[in-house]
Amino acid sequence: MRGADDPLREAVAGAARRLAEAGLLVGTAGNVSLREGDRVAVTASGVVLGACTPDDVTVVDPGGAVLEGRLRPTSELDLHLGVYAAGDPPAGPAAVVHTHAPWSTAVACVLDELPVLHYQQLLLGGPVRVAPYATFGTPELAAAVGAALEGRQAALMANHGSVAVGSTLDEAVERAELLEWLAALHHRASALGTPRALTEEQQAAVVEAAVRRRYGTTQAIEPQEEQS
Repeated sequence: MRGADDPLREAVAGAARRLAEAGLLVGTAGNVSLREGDRVAVTASGVVLGACTPDDVTVVDPGGAVLEGRLRPTSELDLHLGVYAAGDPPAGPAAVVHTHAPWSTAVACVLDELPVLHYQQLLLGGPVRVAPYATFGTPELAAAVGAALEGRQAALMANHGSVAVGSTLDEAVERAELLEWLAALHHRASALGTPRALTEEQQAAVVEAAVRRRYGTTQAIEPQEEQS
């Protein structure tokens, strides 16, 4: 049995505060989790996420039984556990972020899918699907989100919010932030006219270029590349 100084609980609390500072989590709306083996640390229900501490994080097993903590886990626990159950570690997600971020939620109230307007959206797997509406905390919502995440790193929830996943907590947080930026971009583009989505051929070319150039990774300058 570990206490509130557990690094897993500390990481989840830190991510919740980071998301709140970025404006993606407001008050008690949203939740964050991190999986390590058979332990899942998740924010508790009713916690003010901008002031989240390790004491506000509960640890459960893959079936949802509480292992550590004094507070009831988030009402969206089934959603988090469902995402983990759908992917085999270490390939499957190790972190889940659910927000009610304003731009993402606005898009989820209007669109059935967020099209690819900018090539950075390919980091999320392509067009972002919008899971059909279901009451929060229900198995129906968890199943709908799981389906929307197939082959994707993020999804929207109709009239509700967003979900992003990652192999690390930092990765899941960054994807939630990217999704919010993309949702805001779509809104601004729509205000100017009809958004122009990238074609499948253009998207494929971006993927090829990203692999060839190792896009998004730091790269040391080789000696022959240095200028004399």
